[in-house]
Amino acid sequence: MKCVLTMAMIGVIVFQAKAGAEEWTKRWSVGPKPELHVAAGDGSVRVMAGDENGIDATVKTRGWSIGENGVKIMEHQSGNRVDLEVREPSSHFSFGGRSLSIELRVPRELVAEIHTGDGSITMQGLHGALRMDTGDGSIHGDDLDGALTGHTGDGSVHVSGRFDVLQLHTSDGSVEVAVSPGSRVSSDWKVETGDGSVRLELPHDLSANIELLTGDGSIHLDMPVTVNGLRNEHEIRGKLNSGGPLLRVRTGDGSITVQSR
Repeated sequence: MKCVLTMAMIGVIVFQAKAGAEEWTKRWSVGPKPELHVAAGDGSVRVMAGDENGIDATVKTRGWSIGENGVKIMEHQSGNRVDLEVREPSSHFSFGGRSLSIELRVPRELVAEIHTGDGSITMQGLHGALRMDTGDGSIHGDDLDGALTGHTGDGSVHVSGRFDVLQLHTSDGSVEVAVSPGSRVSSDWKVETGDGSVRLELPHDLSANIELLTGDGSIHLDMPVTVNGLRNEHEIRGKLNSGGPLLRVRTGDGSITVQSR
């Protein structure tokens, strides 16, 4: 019996070695301001500004093959919209490490919606309506411009850019936001974490009503605020400059720091 088990295990290990690393690439030609929708299971996703006339995707796997019995890639283009879904096999049994990553180079101006079940999401150099959603992974965004919505069930959130709309939430992780000059609070902004610190850098001339709330932590405010009503160790409500829509920052357990850039 021991010999049979040993041979079976060797067979699995040899299969893993043969699977190795694989790569899939695809290019879609698109017009100005395309729409991109990506769904990935346990893979990380990185979206970067690149060619203005097309969307280029590269899917890389390690420990999985790409195809009918491995990672399945489903893609579709309808006019100026591209949909990409990458799905790993339902069985994750393995003696070695496995990984899945998706990298996309896109026009700077676009509408993007990226979802992953268990993996990080990164966006860089994009301008438009951007949405990032991950069940368990970090969110990173650099040099962004426009409207940003980001949600993670478990992970940190670090973003920077010029924003008109900002909605960020993590159930468990720190949040760091650097808001560039020229940003405006055109509708209510929300920056929240269930458990973690929040650090927010704002232009000195940003106008908004502001609400800072922490369940268990301190608040460090290094900007002039006209206080409207309550101000204590765990809660501040007031007005930045001439006021406006609400900028709400909240953490269940952690400190809040708001300062001028």
